[in-house]
Amino acid sequence: MVETLLPRGESYQDVYERFRWAIPPVYNIAIDVCDRHAGDRSRVALVYEDDAGSVSEHTFAEFRARSNQLARAFTGLGIVRGDRVGIVLPQRPETAVAHLAAYKLGAVALPLSTLFGPEALEYRLRDAGAKVVVTDGENLDRVLAVAKGLPALAQVISVDRVDADGVVEYAKAIAREPDSLEPVATAAEDPAILIYTSGTTGPPKGVLHAHRVLLGHLPAIEFYHEYFPKPGDRHWSPADWAWAGGLLDVLLPSWHYGVPVVAHRPKKFDAARAFDVLARHRVRNTFLVPTMLKMMRSVADPRARWRLELRSMFTGGEAVGEEVIRWAREALGVTPHEGFGQTEVNLVLGNCSLLMPVKPGSMGRPIPGHVVDVVDGKGTAVPTGEVGEVAVRRPDPVMFLRYWNNERATREKFVGDWALTGDLARKDADGYFWFVGRKDDLISSGGYRIGPGEIEDCLQGHPAVALAAAIGAPDPVRGEVVKAFVQLHPGAAGTQELARDLQAWVRTRLSAHEYPREIEFIETIPVTTTGKVRRADLRQLERRRRGLES
Repeated sequence: MVETLLPRGESYQDVYERFRWAIPPVYNIAIDVCDRHAGDRSRVALVYEDDAGSVSEHTFAEFRARSNQLARAFTGLGIVRGDRVGIVLPQRPETAVAHLAAYKLGAVALPLSTLFGPEALEYRLRDAGAKVVVTDGENLDRVLAVAKGLPALAQVISVDRVDADGVVEYAKAIAREPDSLEPVATAAEDPAILIYTSGTTGPPKGVLHAHRVLLGHLPAIEFYHEYFPKPGDRHWSPADWAWAGGLLDVLLPSWHYGVPVVAHRPKKFDAARAFDVLARHRVRNTFLVPTMLKMMRSVADPRARWRLELRSMFTGGEAVGEEVIRWAREALGVTPHEGFGQTEVNLVLGNCSLLMPVKPGSMGRPIPGHVVDVVDGKGTAVPTGEVGEVAVRRPDPVMFLRYWNNERATREKFVGDWALTGDLARKDADGYFWFVGRKDDLISSGGYRIGPGEIEDCLQGHPAVALAAAIGAPDPVRGEVVKAFVQLHPGAAGTQELARDLQAWVRTRLSAHEYPREIEFIETIPVTTTGKVRRADLRQLERRRRGLES
């Protein structure tokens, strides 16, 4: 078992004050999470259940061999250090192989959600300058539809379907390569992962992370999962591996410790199916966003229907609430540990019931190794109890390197050495953080952080739409749902049929979690004197209508 970072048998304050980072100058994620465990050829890394319910086990030795072969195939296609490798795959073994292969070459993995429509996919591939894309049969047509317009994209590799001209077959590509490789000796500061996060006032931004980002996540994983790992631990989350939540909160840190991961992500979350997965695969550790927990709460007496072996649970993305925490303790036998972070600087606040009392609704306290505070616009800490912006101080191994192709946004992210999160909070006398609201217009829906700009741009591509504004409307299950206010061109009628058409327009072009579940036609969308949409006015209007403001 890999040695843990946090000392045991001490108070939170003792642990926080004694913790020190030990980041090696030379470090490669793939060697850390895979190759060093592969000496034991029977050691299981992944338990994979496909959509048909077929289950297979895959070892670290297998992942080492397959990733070495794919890395050699990448080299044959011209991939060199620093090139971006697009990965449009769900939770499956080949997704992990593609990540490992990219890291071993010193290339940059570009995970992209299978939920993305063609416009969202094309923007990210073009902006990143991806040189190769690895996908599967289900997503191949969508990738090929945008590939012709991407001059940097040299090759598409398909895992299980090759009935298109010029597509490389994954199995054949790796079968002709030897399974030995000397990975590139990357520095801990070298780029490794490029994850796109939705922008709030413009296009989505690519968040570039170094190899060290994984090491930066480890104290939080041990914190949330009560001294992870312990013998018998097994980790699963339905969170997409294209997002930080699935990749950096579950898959890669689990493999750092040599803990098996269950890979299974239904296209649509189902509470009963989630319980079934947890029970059948003897999952001990899980990451579930509050929306999922709220849906699972509707299932009566789960421990009587399923034999659950859960020992720890991490949750984040929105407030869980005291009732859900109480339900989880009674129905599941675990305390959900809320945490906080964002793609740029993830998992920096949280709760651990073994070290400190859990205050329901709180974002928790700073994770050991991270300096977090509530500051004003000048980067000065505000007094206890006052509202300010949550900020994280650099240097910090979990801190992103920069925004891709966006130096201005990178500069604006910082005030001095403080990275500003855009989230407003207050800190109580015990050092717990309490979320107040978002400084920007980000929409938090079911664990997804959604920027309105991309939705508005998509809606305004419809021939009937003159102007659109997207906000988060309060929702008891998802926290918020996307609501779009739409100003039509003269002569267009705001009918229910048009509303459904606009929803489908966004859903097929962007992704299923971004489409507006509510649409309201409005005569004139409020704008500033410079033409910027006044989303704050629309949010206030919505809350007033729902009786949430006087």
